Amino acid sequence: IFVIMYFIMIRPQMRRQKEQQRLVSALKTGDRVVTSSGIHGLIANVKDSTVIVKVADNVKIEMDKAAVTNVVKEG
Repeated sequence: IFVIMYFIMIRPQMRRQKEQQRLVSALKTGDRVVTSSGIHGLIANVKDSTVIVKVADNVKIEMDKAAVTNVVKEG
């Protein structure tokens, strides 16, 4: 039973965590992102543990890197 639970629950969760970690470490200025709260914006600056997301003209929000859930691919 433990082996089945490992392949059904634990292993996919570990994959998602590794993918999220790769996404966060690859963030760079100019990326279009979507945050966990649904905010769409453009990364204006990347710091050690935070990013500054430009939401609109003269509106910038500083967020934790972990809040970024998706990098939007244009094209």
